[in-house]
Amino acid sequence: MTVDSHERLVQLLKQLSYRRMRVTLASGRESDFYVDGKQTTLNAEGAWLVGNLIFDALSPDIVGIGGLVVGADPVAAATAAVSFHRGRPIHAFLVRKEAKGHGTLRYVEGRQNLPAGSKVCVVEDTVTTGTSLLNAVERCRAEGLDVVQALTIVDREEGGAEAIRATGLPFTALVRRAELEG
Repeated sequence: MTVDSHERLVQLLKQLSYRRMRVTLASGRESDFYVDGKQTTLNAEGAWLVGNLIFDALSPDIVGIGGLVVGADPVAAATAAVSFHRGRPIHAFLVRKEAKGHGTLRYVEGRQNLPAGSKVCVVEDTVTTGTSLLNAVERCRAEGLDVVQALTIVDREEGGAEAIRATGLPFTALVRRAELEG
């Protein structure tokens, strides 16, 4: 990860994703700021930066990357595209919030590229409590994937990193709340 890429990602997040406002988060908590990571990950430059920075942070044994829809989808897709370009293909997958009601009835989509036992990384655009990311980890493991790493673009620094690490899963955040507020 280059300092320039990291600094540029922070700039884009501040410009496109970070807002001072009262909101209720997915965790049910009230907050005086909001990070809509999708505004950055769906931006062409933001996707390129995120894909490269996450690729650089991945453990060398990772062959798949994904997480709960919708926040993780552009992160996983950007990383998969960058990985192919950089000569080490890592396949994306999606974790549904509800099992598919027809066809395969699966929670995890993209399994054709990831046989049972594949080492994967679960990602999220923003982590607060870590609950969403850990739910995705549980669903991946239930479908036979070996989750060995977790990553987020933004750690809101509200206990999520500690909750994830408490499970024994290595966890990395590209950007922390303090960097967005500074």
